[in-house]
Amino acid sequence: MNNSVTLDALAVRNMLRSVAKHVLKNVDVLTDADLAIGDGDHGIGMRRGFEAALDSLDKIDTAESPELNTVKAAFEAVGSSIISHTGGAAGAVFGTLFRAGAKSIADVDRLDAAGFATFLEAGLAGVLKRGGVVPGQKTMVDALAPASIAVREHANGALNRALLLAADAALVGLEATRNMVATTGKARSLGQRSLGHVDPGAITIVLILSAMRDYCAEI
Repeated sequence: MNNSVTLDALAVRNMLRSVAKHVLKNVDVLTDADLAIGDGDHGIGMRRGFEAALDSLDKIDTAESPELNTVKAAFEAVGSSIISHTGGAAGAVFGTLFRAGAKSIADVDRLDAAGFATFLEAGLAGVLKRGGVVPGQKTMVDALAPASIAVREHANGALNRALLLAADAALVGLEATRNMVATTGKARSLGQRSLGHVDPGAITIVLILSAMRDYCAEI
């Protein structure tokens, strides 16, 4: 593992490609998880959003525009694609995660642990505001919030270490949703029957952060 890893705009785009491909590989996992407590469309929505994200990232590569060759533009392209193509509440909150996070690092030339901490904090704040949720309601926030805390605590360290800690914290948060009763979203109607199942959105957060971790571990 290279402890001096930071990512320029091209590397961020390549990392986000890895994220999109990892989510797409696990669409069936997301669908099955959502069938247990929802209507089963989370995987389909994520497939549409991240397929569009891949197209958007490719367009930035071919545009050869200095304005698009930025860390912010890469994250923003993913967020806009998710909002435009995923649909529903999932599209809104996952798109907001990327777009709100991107705005917070507009002046970042290379992504490091401190920049990623800022990205996650701003993304989380945007999701909380957009979704009107708080931790403990069995949503993607229950994986995202602990990941954000873990990265901030390691913001002065190496990016790849911060991503490792973020993925680990998100996984712990995901498992915690198994013992939560859903009080918002589609699963709310299940009440106590939502116990014993993990939240599909929290799974997606784990997939996203795990792919980022693995990308940075290999460079």
